[in-house]
Formats: sequence, structure tokens, C-alpha cells
Amino acid sequence: MVDKAFINPEIISWARQRCGYTPGLMAKKLNTKLDRYLSWEDGKDQPTFKQAQKLANVAHVPFGYFFLREPPTEDLPIPDLRRVGGTPLGKPSPELIETVRSVMAKQEWFKDYLLENGAEPLEFVGRFNFQEFEPSVIVEDICSVLEINNAPDFRKGDSDAYLSRLIKACEEKRILVMRSGIVGTNTHRKLNVSEFRGFAIADRLAPLVFINSADARTARLFTLIHELAHLWIGSSGVSSAEPDDQREEAFCNQVAGEFLVPKDEFDELWEDDVSMNTNFVNLSSYFHVSTLVVARRALQFSRISKASYQDFYKAELERFKNQGGGGNFYRNSTARNSSVFARAVIREALRSKMLLRDAGKLLDISPSKIKDYYSELS
Repeated sequence: MVDKAFINPEIISWARQRCGYTPGLMAKKLNTKLDRYLSWEDGKDQPTFKQAQKLANVAHVPFGYFFLREPPTEDLPIPDLRRVGGTPLGKPSPELIETVRSVMAKQEWFKDYLLENGAEPLEFVGRFNFQEFEPSVIVEDICSVLEINNAPDFRKGDSDAYLSRLIKACEEKRILVMRSGIVGTNTHRKLNVSEFRGFAIADRLAPLVFINSADARTARLFTLIHELAHLWIGSSGVSSAEPDDQREEAFCNQVAGEFLVPKDEFDELWEDDVSMNTNFVNLSSYFHVSTLVVARRALQFSRISKASYQDFYKAELERFKNQGGGGNFYRNSTARNSSVFARAVIREALRSKMLLRDAGKLLDISPSKIKDYYSELS
């Protein structure tokens, strides 16, 4: 006799809808007939324990959820600042929710680690009220705190080199910068750029920035500075890839624009006798930002009309395609975890202050790879 799982049919339906699958697609992924799967949702039959466990894996939900009386409420644990045309973007995907929760778990561990080691709060987090200061003031203070000179020589090299220098400067000041384009290490669960670009956790002890690295390389620079602006005004939240008229998001966009494309340099480099697109390409290359960032600055400085900007924006969205992952495993792990966080976890594990198993879980790597990872970091 086959043991039935006796799980809640309502949760089966909820789990399928949560991950955006049709009944047919779910049945296919479970390698079962559609009629049989539908009988589970209808409550006319029950899957076996093995089938129920496979269902949980396919739907990316904890197995225990299937025994709840009603579907759980899943909300983002930090403010949702995502907007399109001034209205909320909609219910966050499971991938976004899981990513935020995973990152927050790491941030909470790091915060406890800092408290145990007597770390002091960082004064720059929440230093400014965005309603009282101009974006240029925040840009100046970011440069001062990070001890960087945001001049052309600091932007030398390509966008990757520029981003690496900025991240290094952030982490030297105890700002965790985490980057990933997938959920954990699951390459089949990609983070959607059209859903969110990044988020910030404005904690005075362990401030954190997350960048959706499925985004274009040059766009990641803008996301980093945008999220740093959130830290400086003491605002946590998830940001979308869309331009936003919401005051807080618009302000952070202005900070990022002024940091990456200073007005004085923009005015000097803009050529009135060449086409709009030529200017976009030339300035994009010079500043290591996307043409959309240049276009946005051109609109702010009245170099182009709002209609021209909107047409260009729509065309760029159509043209954009996510860039693939790959690369060195340990380098990807460092980007995903932040080098400061990774070193702290490994240090505790090697001092036997935490189990290798727990360290591996925090870092999303096998416990057996931790010592090799430490050598790579060193």
C-alpha cells in the first residue's frame, strides 16, 4: 500500500500559482499526467510523500507549507519602493522574496558578529534628510566617506574596473556589497531585472547594498550609487529598474546621476552639432554608464525633450538582453556574499566558533570548499 501525503489541496494550487506555472506545466515538471495532478488540486486524490516532496522542490516552497490550513502571506521584509508610472509594480516574485530574506539573514549574522567584536555604529548612515539637501551634497559626502576623488582618473579602465574600485572603497568602510543574478546558487532561478534592480538595508552597524547582476554591466554602477544614496538618507527598500517620480527614489536617482555623470563634465562633452544618439554613445563610453543614464541626464539638463527620452527608453528596453553568468566559482561566491562578510564567516569557522556546515549554509557553498575559498580570498 502506497502512503499518501494528505496535504492541503489549496496549498498545492497556491504553490503552483506562486511560481507562475500552468497546471499543464506543473504536471510536466512533476513527470505526471495532467489529470492526476488536477485531482490533487481538486482534493479528489492525494500525492504520495515522494510526489509531495518533489512538488515542494519544483515549486520552491518548504515541504511543511503543504500541511498548513491556508496559504501563508508572503511579503517583502523591507519597504517595496518599486514603481511603474507612479503605481506599485505588483506582488513580488518568490525569487525576489527569497533573495531579500537570504541576504537579510546574512546581514543579521554579520551584525551580531560586529556587536560581539565591539564595532561602533557608522555615522554616515541616515546622515541626511533628502527633503533638506541637494543631491550634490550627498555626492560630496559619499566621496568624502569612501575617500575617493570622483574625477576622470578614478574612472580609468572599463566599467568593471570602475565598479570594482567603488565596491572596494565601500567594503573598506564596512558597507556590505552583494551581487547576484540568481537565487542562491540555482542557475535555473534567475532574478528578473524588470522586477527589481537592487535594494538597500540602511542599518547603522551593518549597512548593505544588493545589486541584481543580471542587469547590464554599466547599469550596475548606477544601482550601486543609487543604493548608497539610500544608505546616506537612512532608507531601506527594494528599487525597480524603472525611472520613478516618487520623491525618495527620484532623489536617489539624482544622486546617482550627479555622481556618475557630473553636470560640468556633461556640459563640456555634449556636442550640439552631432545627433542625440551619437552623444549618448560617446558619453556612455566616457562615463562608463548606460546610454539610458546619459539620456536621463540629457533630459534633466534640457538637452532633449521628454518625448525623445521616452521613445529612446522604450527602444532600449526592447533591445536589452540579460547577460549570462559563468566565471570563476569563488569569484562569483565573493560577489554574491561580499568579501567582508565572507572573510568574517570563514574566520569564525576556522576558529571553531561556528560549524563548517553553518558557515557553508551562510555562504551558499559546500562546507568542504570553505578552506579553498579562504585561500582564494587571501
